[in-house]
Amino acid sequence: MNIKGLDYNTQRDVLLMSEYGREVQKMVDLAVSLPTKEERQRAAETIIRLMENKNPQVLENADAKQTLWDHLYLMSRRELDIDWPYDVSEAEKIHTKPQPLKAGKSDSQAYPRYYGKLITELLERLKTMPADEERDELVRLTANQMKRDLMTWGHGSMDNEKVADDLARFTNGAIQIDPTTFHFDRIDGGQHGTESKRGKRKR
Repeated sequence: MNIKGLDYNTQRDVLLMSEYGREVQKMVDLAVSLPTKEERQRAAETIIRLMENKNPQVLENADAKQTLWDHLYLMSRRELDIDWPYDVSEAEKIHTKPQPLKAGKSDSQAYPRYYGKLITELLERLKTMPADEERDELVRLTANQMKRDLMTWGHGSMDNEKVADDLARFTNGAIQIDPTTFHFDRIDGGQHGTESKRGKRKR
């Protein structure tokens, strides 16, 4: 598949925590560089709130707050000088790479829950498809469905950067798209608001 900027994602810095997307990583890098501790503290607390929206499944864990601060610590490369509200000294343990799955086991365990079985199957198929128009169309359909899934799980958050990074990551680099030029379908998030208004009228 001849996609303009095929090596777009592979030429960029590797995301330390890809589930939060490149924009959050940029915010963390900026927070590290802020001149005063007070500014860094405020920035860190803002980033944590954004991370909750980007990765809502973390909130299902009993130690969700601890996990989020651990993730922030790792994303800052352990350089963010703030008053940490949690002990992040054990954060490195959650940053270890998972062991490869044994033969015969489903690869679906490697995918985030918010993408579901359909996306898992599509990504597996894309890994081995030849570069042709059929794969181009499947990439388009997969990317847009991934964006819809992000919206559903992220309470309206849709991140083209994250879709591009996840496509590259979960196809082992076989699929590379440039989120600034790739044609994403327009996804209307207004339906949630309509349902909310209807609920209020019933009251």
